Amino acid sequence: MPFRPSPISSMHVARSGLRLGWPAVRDRRVWWTEDRPDEGGRTTIVLRSPDGTRRELLPAPWNARTRVHEYGGSPYTVTPAGEVVFANFADQRLYLLGDDGEPTPLTPEGSSRYADLSVHGGEVWCVREHHGDDGTVTRGVVSVPLDGGEPREHVTGSDFYASPSVSPDGAHLAYVCWNHPLMPWDGTELRVTSLTGGGTRTLAGGPRESVLAPSWRDASALYLVSDRSGWWNLYEARLDGTPPRPLHPAEEEFVRPPWHLGGLPYAVLGDGRLAVLHGRADLRLGLLDPATGALDDLDLPYTGWGGVLAADGASLVGVGFSATTPRAVVRLRPSSGEAEELRRDLADLPDPALLPVPRPVRVGGGVHAFLYEPPEPDGPQPYVIFLHGGPTAHAGTELDLEKAFLTSRGIGVLDLNYGGSTGYGRAYRELLKGLWGVADVADTVAAAQWLAAEGLADPARIAVRGGSAGGWTVMASCCRSDAFAGGVSYFGVSALGPLAAHTHDFESRYIEWLVGPDPAIHAEREPLALAGQVSCPMLLLQGLDDPVVPPEQSEAFVAALSERGVPCTYLAFDGESHGFRRAETRAAALAAELAFYQQIFQ
Repeated sequence: MPFRPSPISSMHVARSGLRLGWPAVRDRRVWWTEDRPDEGGRTTIVLRSPDGTRRELLPAPWNARTRVHEYGGSPYTVTPAGEVVFANFADQRLYLLGDDGEPTPLTPEGSSRYADLSVHGGEVWCVREHHGDDGTVTRGVVSVPLDGGEPREHVTGSDFYASPSVSPDGAHLAYVCWNHPLMPWDGTELRVTSLTGGGTRTLAGGPRESVLAPSWRDASALYLVSDRSGWWNLYEARLDGTPPRPLHPAEEEFVRPPWHLGGLPYAVLGDGRLAVLHGRADLRLGLLDPATGALDDLDLPYTGWGGVLAADGASLVGVGFSATTPRAVVRLRPSSGEAEELRRDLADLPDPALLPVPRPVRVGGGVHAFLYEPPEPDGPQPYVIFLHGGPTAHAGTELDLEKAFLTSRGIGVLDLNYGGSTGYGRAYRELLKGLWGVADVADTVAAAQWLAAEGLADPARIAVRGGSAGGWTVMASCCRSDAFAGGVSYFGVSALGPLAAHTHDFESRYIEWLVGPDPAIHAEREPLALAGQVSCPMLLLQGLDDPVVPPEQSEAFVAALSERGVPCTYLAFDGESHGFRRAETRAAALAAELAFYQQIFQ
């Protein structure tokens, strides 16, 4: 069956992703990052001046991107004088960008990486990750003088650090830390170290409490996010040891899962209120009075927001979106409710009639998902089930041209937040504990069955696609069920032993939580061991420079399918890492995916 014609091309989709992020504001000037898909996917920093002019601060080949934890995070910070300090991707050194536009190195050459930057007292405070010649990785909190000099290490000893923040009086350093085998959504500690006396105390956290995003209210207290209630809520903690006080208890999340370092999901306004992000899956923007706990949402045309807010007293900046509104850097004046878009992710927006509007649904007895129906469906349609990565992550409802690329051609999409996804509290994300490859697969198969039972999908024309951890679930679902006409895996995990041996340090013990330490269970669970049960065609796509899921993962699964004569296409892309960034790569991958659906949905 031929697909409907659509004006949304694969290159249109590939060139649309500026990935606007990491907003900052100071003295009416606004900064943010943008990707350049047509320039190899490099990231630049953009400045919007008070007079409305916009200029790119980093010309090629500069690339503002940190590799701490491999996933990185905010690659820059702004000094009180309005200068920019950034991490350069090629050498991972910190540079100061002066008024003349020439970056000056602040850190020495070597094997260190830096992230989570902030400036206090003429120094850049940040997390440093050092890679030794013997393969060991160590981390600590350091300060780097803006006028030159060696970095000074202030705390070390834990496996991981995040959110270093110096108190307004310069007397204390607050930070989050945790150790293997925990991930930051499992258990962290908020510690405060005296910068004068050297003593350290723990204010909150532990192995069953995820404490995130601390910032100083004043010299005696901090704001923070904790899931001690089962939901990531906002709290206030005092240095005197008083138990943290919840500011607005709710069965909602006030932060996104911390895959990246840097930024805060709330911002302090000039009148003492907090601009906060809160909700389930997508996060709304509201104003919270920390004294009374009153929380009021702002009336804006954005149904969700990126995970970082910034404020300079009078104005607030964030990245807003909806299912039909592209991601945009938005400046708001909370006192008046006025909002101004400073930059949109998409300048060339397709016909709004081609943009699908999601409908939240529950499948398989309570699993969260978003349904994107093709326009004017005439009976059951072909469908693709989207699976997010992580797996400790979630699918939201922001405008996604990959979905419009399919729905405009008559292919429906179900975006699944299988058990283990974030956005619905700790209990929901722990549904995957020890059950990766079982619980997520069961939810995926149940989603396919739901689509057929509801009369939405032709049961013979349902495919499944996902990337990274989502790619694992694609492969595992095709191994364990005949519910799918085909599967598409982007840089997916196929075998646990090699992944544990070769992946990066941040996730090197993650498998212990997801599956358990027993190699016998690994062999029962991993797709590579079950490849003999696959009967549907598959498409695998992989970056050859991927340090998170090495190419051998895809290559081994392809070899196992080919040996059995199962139709399988493998596309590998040189120079691509974990997540494709180049426009030509993204376009080629999406075109191949569409051709694959054309074959299996006949």
